[in-house]
Order: sequence, then C-alpha cells, then structure tokens
Amino acid sequence: MTDAGSAAPPLTGIRVLDLTRIVAGPFCTLQLADLGAEIIKIERPGYGDDTRFFKPPELGGESHFFMAFNRNKKSVALDLSSEEGRDIVHQLAAKSDVLIQNFRPGVMRRLGLDYDAMQARHPHLIYCSISSYGQDGSMADRPGFDPVLQAEFGLMAINGDPAGDPLRSPLSLTDLFTGLYASTSILSAVISRGDGGKGQHIDLALMDGAAAILGNFAQGYFCTGENPVRTGNTHAVAVPVGAFHAKDGMLYLACATDRQFQSLCEDVIDRPEWVDDPRFRRNPDRAANRDELMRLLNDIFAERPLDYWVPKCRATGVAGGPVRSVSDALESPELAERDMVVTVPHPTAGDLRTLGTPYKLSDTPAATPAAAPLLGQHTVEVLRDLLGMDDVSIADLRGKGIVSDA
Repeated sequence: MTDAGSAAPPLTGIRVLDLTRIVAGPFCTLQLADLGAEIIKIERPGYGDDTRFFKPPELGGESHFFMAFNRNKKSVALDLSSEEGRDIVHQLAAKSDVLIQNFRPGVMRRLGLDYDAMQARHPHLIYCSISSYGQDGSMADRPGFDPVLQAEFGLMAINGDPAGDPLRSPLSLTDLFTGLYASTSILSAVISRGDGGKGQHIDLALMDGAAAILGNFAQGYFCTGENPVRTGNTHAVAVPVGAFHAKDGMLYLACATDRQFQSLCEDVIDRPEWVDDPRFRRNPDRAANRDELMRLLNDIFAERPLDYWVPKCRATGVAGGPVRSVSDALESPELAERDMVVTVPHPTAGDLRTLGTPYKLSDTPAATPAAAPLLGQHTVEVLRDLLGMDDVSIADLRGKGIVSDA
C-alpha cells in the first residue's frame, strides 16, 4: 500500500479551465479540486464570480457563499469580451484537459469559445456545458435558477407538511446534484479519452438533474400513475420514521425494517409486547396504524431527555439521533474526528474555519485544503509560469484592463 502521507492526490496532473460561477459549475470544479486537479478559475476583472457579492455574512471582506464553493482553486481575472482575452483562453485551453462553462446557451458561441470552435483548435479538450434547460430545445434560451427548477420538476411538490404548501429545499439541490453529475461525467470522459485521445462535449442541464434525483418518487409515479403525497418528517413507506419530542429536544428515528422495530421495542423503549402486536407486527401493519404508533412513541420519548435515548439507540443499532442546529452539527465531535471541519489561512480573513472534503482515499489522499482565492490572486502566476509571459507583457495587459490581479 502506498504511503498516503506522501502520495499525490488522484487527479494530480489534470488541469481544468473553469469558466463557471454561482453554484452548479463551481461545485463541480470543487470536487475535482479536492481530488487534486488544478483549477484555473476565470473571472471578470473588477467583479468576479457573482457570489462574491452574496453577503452578508462575510469575513475579511470575502463572501461566505464564494468561499464555500471555491476552495483549492486559482483565480485569474480575464476579460473575455476582448480579443486578447479570448486568445489567452485558447492558450490556456491548449495546456488544459477540461473546459467547463455555465453561461446561457449562445453566449460562448458569440464569443467564439463554443464547443465546435474549441474542438477544432483543441481536439483533446473535454468541454462541459452546464445550463438550466440544456444546450438546445424549446427551453434552451430561458434563464433558470435552482428554486425555479425545484418548483417546475416536482421537488417542491414532495417536500413539506402534508397539510401545508409545497416547500423548496433551502439547499440548492438541483445545482449541487447537477454539479456532482458534471464531475462524474468529466472523470468518465477523461478515462474514455485516455492519453492523447479526443475530447468530447458534455451537456448537463439543471432540469435533467432535478428529474434524476426524484428517484423512487419518479418510479412510484410510473408504476401507479399517481402523484406521491407529502409526508413531512415521516416516510412514505417505512414506519416508524420521524421526529419525536424528547424531554429536552427532538429525536429523529428511522426504523426502516422489522428487525430494527423489534430492537426499538425490546432494547430502547421497553415495549417488547409490541413486537407481536397485530397492529405493529410487520411494516404494512405499522403503516396502516401509523398515526396511533407515532402518538404512542411520542408519549414515550417525551418522558426522558435526549442523553438517555440517543445512547440507547446507538448501542442497540437503532437508527436515531438528535435534531441538531447547524452550529451543533458543525461543532460535533463526530465531524471533528473525520476532519470535516478544518482551519486554513486566508489572505484577508486570517485563520478561516471551513468544511473539509468528504473524499477519503487510502492510497491517494485528497488535496490539502486551501482557502478560496481573492479575485485575480493567481493572474500573474498563471500568465507567467504556465503561459511564459514576461512582466512587460503582463503589465501591458493589465494597463488595457484585459487582466487584473489581487
């Protein structure tokens, strides 16, 4: 086995030209960056990624939103509207493996940086486009953002209290999942290309991502022709699943199998007689008597505090845990021991606490965390070290407003 302490991250040597902003594209390149790819993020001089202005909160003048999705990247501030700026994109593309962009369809064609133009000059390049509704079709020109996609493609309809209105998730689900689909697609294309092979175009749509994550809800509709109903904190099929009020807080319980329900009755709540009770014996029985069972459980859990129930659940293999605030979750010992909260130096924010990476590889560990860059922080470095430009040439570009640095 390789010494993980000295091994390079798995995507070392892969270079990605990142022309994305907001969430879906940056979240895709964040995955690749965590795994060791070099990400060169192209941003508009003087403005940058739109999320640099998504504040408060902020720290050191930098938006929390931008910092969340752009760690381990290099920022180059470059004006794509200029011929010289586009020429630099071509120079960078010649030395990159992947180009990813999430402009509205048509924008890159107007700039002369669309897939056909790039493929003609850089046949090795894997070109990934992320858009709201795809690169062609009746919806292609329509703007779209995650909350609208959640509304249009069923995600809101299945979320919320059964007696209330549909609710969108505050997490940008379609953005995040489409970003994951994009990173998976890019890695698949890298493998397919091999060494010295031909690149290809990847067309990712938030609409498709929203539909894909409907999963079993979609299949349930295809099987029955009926809309799924909202179940709030409970589960449409498994019972008992839901949030219960303990004496000093909320406990979330998920007994998805008959065996877990038996453990719950015998080892956690001291109700062994429920195991053979005809109302609760099998999951269909419990589903038919859901309201009664949930009421009885809520009365039992209300008798004692969380520090009684949670250890009993964990000791007996019953899936149950406290309903935590964001702060309690992020300060939990469980995340700390998995290195999911780390401290990194930041040029203006000082010692910055941020999320770690979920990628845990035994032989080729993820990249060492680095803070999200300042706007244009790496402009000079990339132009000089990667493209071989001298100080006079860089100063000339800076004087014309084609590039800027931090």
